[in-house]
Amino acid sequence: MSAPTVRRTPDSGTSLVPLAATLLVGAIAALLDTTIVAVALEELRRDLNAPVTVIQWVTTAYVLAMAAVIPAVGWSAGRFGARSVWLAALGLFLAGSVLCGLAWSPGSLIAFRVVQGLGGGMILPLTQLTLAGAAGPQRLGRVMGVVGLVGQLAPISGPILGGWLVGGWGWRWIFLVNVPIVLVSLAMTVRWFPRDGQRTGQPLDLVGLALLPAGVVALLYALSTLEPGADTAVRPETIACGVAATALLSAFVLRAVRRGEASLIDLRLFADRSFRGGAVMLFVLGVTTWGPMFLLPLYFQQARGLSAFDAGLMLAPQSVGLALAYLLVGRYADRMPARPLALGGMALATAATVPFAFATDGSDPLLLGAALLGRGVGFGVASLPVAVAIYRTLRPAAIPGAAGASSVVQRIGAGLGTALMALLLQSGGHASALVWMLVLTAGGLAAAVLLPGRLPDTSG
Repeated sequence: MSAPTVRRTPDSGTSLVPLAATLLVGAIAALLDTTIVAVALEELRRDLNAPVTVIQWVTTAYVLAMAAVIPAVGWSAGRFGARSVWLAALGLFLAGSVLCGLAWSPGSLIAFRVVQGLGGGMILPLTQLTLAGAAGPQRLGRVMGVVGLVGQLAPISGPILGGWLVGGWGWRWIFLVNVPIVLVSLAMTVRWFPRDGQRTGQPLDLVGLALLPAGVVALLYALSTLEPGADTAVRPETIACGVAATALLSAFVLRAVRRGEASLIDLRLFADRSFRGGAVMLFVLGVTTWGPMFLLPLYFQQARGLSAFDAGLMLAPQSVGLALAYLLVGRYADRMPARPLALGGMALATAATVPFAFATDGSDPLLLGAALLGRGVGFGVASLPVAVAIYRTLRPAAIPGAAGASSVVQRIGAGLGTALMALLLQSGGHASALVWMLVLTAGGLAAAVLLPGRLPDTSG
C-alpha cells in the first residue's frame, strides 16, 4: 500500500519535542491498558462469574482488535491524514474506555474491549509511524529510546495503579481512568500536531482486511476451546475453527503475494533480511511478554494469596527493568547491529525466568522481584534494537507499511501468547504454566540468531 506523507521536523530536533509529547500522552492511555487490566483479571473472574478461558478474552479481544485495525492505519493516514486519524483513534479509545467501565457481563465487556482495542490499535502505530518519519533514520534509535523510556511510565504505574483502583474503587475504574488522559491528549493535538501534507488515493484492501483478522480470530478461538488430555476428544467446533483459520490465512497469503504493494500487508517486505528477522523477533517477543503478563497476576493472586495492589507491586520491577534498558541502550541501538544486543538481552531474560520455573508457594518474594527486574532489563535490551532493525534497511516510502506489518505480527504473537498461557493454566495449573514461560523465553533467545549480525553498508 502506498505510504502517507509524514511531515519531517527540522534536524535541530527542537520541534520534535512538542510533537513527541503530544503523541506520548495519547499513547500512555493505550500503553496503560497493557498492564493495568492484568491485575484486575482475578477480580473480573469472580465478579462476572467467568472461567479463566473466558476471562482471558478480556485481554485477547483487545489485542486482536488492535491487530485487526493496524494494517489499515497506513492507508487511513495516507487517505485522510495522520492528524485526522489520530483524533479519530483517540475518540474511539475514549468511547471504548467509557463503555468498558459500564459493562454488565463478560460478553459486554469483551465486546467493549474490541471497541477500545480498535482505538488503541491505531494510536500506537500512528505514534511510531509519525515519530519515525519525523526523526529520520539517523536519530531513530535515540528517539525510540527516549520514547520507550517515557512510554514505560505507563506500564510501570499500570499494575500499581490498577491494584489500587481495584482494591479501593472497583474494577470499572481501571477503564474510566483513561478518560482524563485522552482528553489532555486531544487538547495537545489541537495545539501541536502538524497539519497533514499531501494525501494519497490508494484504495483499501477490504478483502485482505476481512481475511487476516478473521483467520487469526478463528485460530485463537480454536486454541481456546482445546481440552488437553489423552482421553479427551477434540471438540467439533475446535476442528471447524482450525480448518477455517487455515483456509482464511492461506487465502490471505496467496492473495497478498499476487497483489504485492496493493495488498493489506506487502509481503515483499519480508524479502529484506533485517525486516524479516526483526518481524520474527517481534512475534516471539509478543508471545513471551504478553503471555506471562496474563499469567503472573493470576499466579500472585491465586497461588500466593496477594491482593490486587500487592500483585501490582510485585509486577512493577519488570517495567522498571524495561525503562532502565531503554535508557541505557537507546544511544547504542543506532551504532550496533541488532543480533548481539538481542542475544544478550534474551539470555538475561531467560536466566531471570529460571526462578519462576522452580517457584513454590513459599518462594522468596525478593528473589521473584529481582527475577522480574532481570526479565525487564533483558526484554528491553532485546526489543529496542529489534525496533530499529525493522526500518534500518528499508527505503523511506516503505516505513509506514513496515510499521503496520510489524505491529500486526507482534499483536498476533501477543494474542497467541495470551491464549496459549490461558490454556496451559487451565490444563496444568500455575506450576506447569510457569515452566512453559521459561521454555517460551528460551525460544526467544533462539530466535535472536535470525537478526542481522552486521550493520548495513551505507557507504554507497
